[in-house]
Amino acid sequence: MAPHTRYNRALGDREPIQASREALARIQAHTGTWTPADFDRSHQPGKWTARQTLVHLTHTELTFGLRVRMALTTPGYVVQPFAQDDWMAHEPVAPGREALGTFASLAAMNLALYESLSSAERATPITHPEDGAISVDWIIHLSAGHLLHHAEQLERIR
Repeated sequence: MAPHTRYNRALGDREPIQASREALARIQAHTGTWTPADFDRSHQPGKWTARQTLVHLTHTELTFGLRVRMALTTPGYVVQPFAQDDWMAHEPVAPGREALGTFASLAAMNLALYESLSSAERATPITHPEDGAISVDWIIHLSAGHLLHHAEQLERIR
């Protein structure tokens, strides 16, 4: 049974690593011909631009990948939460294509790691101050649902 995360609705019953690979490919294909102006559009007034969404996805790839690596190498690992809006407030303006490339590289690296893990490694326990007892597998599922959520937003742009 898949772990319950706040992004279960976006992931559904799909296998998370394959769903993430497909979402990454969709994002790259959809944004591949975008101009700088396209990256500064939003899917909805008052929401992040595509560029900001890609920076946010880069932040989460950094964070999720770090959490998995720390959990696999640090017994009793406790997650350090982060405030996404605070991170974004301190982020310099990155060009959209640069944000896309950085995000895609980190996502591919994380997916290769996730795919290499055994069932026992995926079951590695983690403590999250806000979500309680979770596992590496929980992070993999959360990451996939989160990516799918934002892929849909990016596809509504343009």
